[in-house]
Amino acid sequence: MKKNGLFSSVVRAFGFVTVVGLLVVTGVSAKEKHHEDPTKIVTKVGAGYSDSAFVSGSIGLDEARMINARYNETGEWRVGGSWLFDLGIVNFNFSRTDYENDSYRNNYSIGTYIPLSYFDISPAGWMLFPMAGYSYNDGKMAMPSEEVDNEYVLMRSQSHGGYLGMFGVRPIDDSDWSVLGFAGGSIGSDNYRGYWGGLGLSYKINKNASFNFFGMLSEDDYGTNNKLAGSVSYEF
Repeated sequence: MKKNGLFSSVVRAFGFVTVVGLLVVTGVSAKEKHHEDPTKIVTKVGAGYSDSAFVSGSIGLDEARMINARYNETGEWRVGGSWLFDLGIVNFNFSRTDYENDSYRNNYSIGTYIPLSYFDISPAGWMLFPMAGYSYNDGKMAMPSEEVDNEYVLMRSQSHGGYLGMFGVRPIDDSDWSVLGFAGGSIGSDNYRGYWGGLGLSYKINKNASFNFFGMLSEDDYGTNNKLAGSVSYEF
């Protein structure tokens, strides 16, 4: 337990150092990009619904660094930041996700997106962004009770591991619509396993505003978290 506590402290300390770095170091400038490009540094606000209402936003500190956050009415949250380089972007995120039977997961991760367009790869017009990273999970899992039928007990769980995935955007010719798709999986210590995937559409209303909607499914050792979601955002 002390070892896991030390590891958690190291992760938090690394996140703090990363935030400081984002605030004081100048990086590579970003070019004009698609509004759904995950490597875009932007200042924006947004709101939407995904089982519950949420608000989100990001602040571009300069052309290469950004901090972002999201919060919903049930208490789930995410806060993080990004650092853009010539090839891809480095992201860190801290988040809390709730599941059925009062189980929950706190996640600390650092990872990257790499645009395949950098290598002139865009099959059938898709803008593809492989993603990979490291994550640490700390929370409580709902386990079936051995004493009472249809009852659960919460068990403390901690794990660390990695994830791989892909995010894609396909602009629809001669329109302001784009198709979105994403999928990935994670693996970690203590036999932790997880996967996620989704598909949706995005529409650019004007130079500053856009909205999207999508369906997604995800499952890991803490439970399932399948949903339909939609949001609108405004870029400054």
